Amino acid sequence: MGKRKIAFPCRTSNVAAYDRNFLQKLLTSVESRRVAARVKKRAATAHAFLSLAHPAEFRPLGEDEIPLVLLTHNDLKFLRSFLAHYRRLGVTRFICVDDLSTDGTREFLTGEPDVDIWTSEVRYREARRGRLWREALFAMYGKNRWYLNVDSDEYLVYQDCFESGLPQLIRRLEEQGVYRLSAPMIDMYPPGPPSQYPFAGVDETMPWSVASCFDGNDYTLDITKRFLQLRGGPRKRKFGSDVDLIKYPLLYWDDKCGLGTTIHKPLPYHRNFFPISAALLHFKFFSDYKEKTTQAVEEKQHIGEAREYQKILQALTEDGDVNFVYDGTLQYSDPEDLIRQGFIHPVWADS
Repeated sequence: MGKRKIAFPCRTSNVAAYDRNFLQKLLTSVESRRVAARVKKRAATAHAFLSLAHPAEFRPLGEDEIPLVLLTHNDLKFLRSFLAHYRRLGVTRFICVDDLSTDGTREFLTGEPDVDIWTSEVRYREARRGRLWREALFAMYGKNRWYLNVDSDEYLVYQDCFESGLPQLIRRLEEQGVYRLSAPMIDMYPPGPPSQYPFAGVDETMPWSVASCFDGNDYTLDITKRFLQLRGGPRKRKFGSDVDLIKYPLLYWDDKCGLGTTIHKPLPYHRNFFPISAALLHFKFFSDYKEKTTQAVEEKQHIGEAREYQKILQALTEDGDVNFVYDGTLQYSDPEDLIRQGFIHPVWADS
């Protein structure tokens, strides 16, 4: 059985659209076991090459702590707002792999008492685009607990997230028998050419105060055997970049879990079909985006020799600066905007 399309954004509360029949669930289970067996063989020879850079000694997590695992590379401009945002949601420990940053990232994070900094002798690509690092950290800090799992330019939001933080969200998911939260990466952009909109990150100002716009239509959402597959947004509209936009930033990690072939399709697959009830606000497009894109192309750390970044750089070289604003552009002010526009379902709808 192939993909099944559902509407996105969906301006109704039809969560039944995510339901799957017995045969679809069976195919998911078979596919999950097949991929898990292949990944297990590969994992036997894998090594994450991680070493603790700060603090001097490993700090185990307390039972009630809410940890966040992140990867970062030269994203100092986001870190003040990133830490402030997730602390407000209830994160108590940030577990960070710094991938050889040269912009002061490590020096800044060393001064933050709730941050553990890890480094590696291999780069992001050699660590299977960071999956080996993440899985190693989940193993070291302990299984059978909830983790946030994001990048440093991703900000999780959901209904009433600043009033009902992560402890309440986790309790809500557990009540529903849900083990991970699906969330689209919503690419944000400023209301004009990005070259005119710097974001320095010198304080805790949130990036959506500068890049407050996002695409309101022309997405496709498919239910596959493995996961929810969302494509679209400004990168596809402007650059033909057809990347997977769904991630699972909040997940319960136990012996059954693995990041499989990509972070967008964690194992076991049957946990990936909860209705979309959160979003990752994703920030790439500020005045330095051509410089950052050029760096990504030169370093070749991303999938396919950074081919998606190559598309962006080629367009920027040929056309100059890009204005992402179009007739379907929407403005973001808070998570309620995403609920009204059908991008996320209310978390507390039936409470």
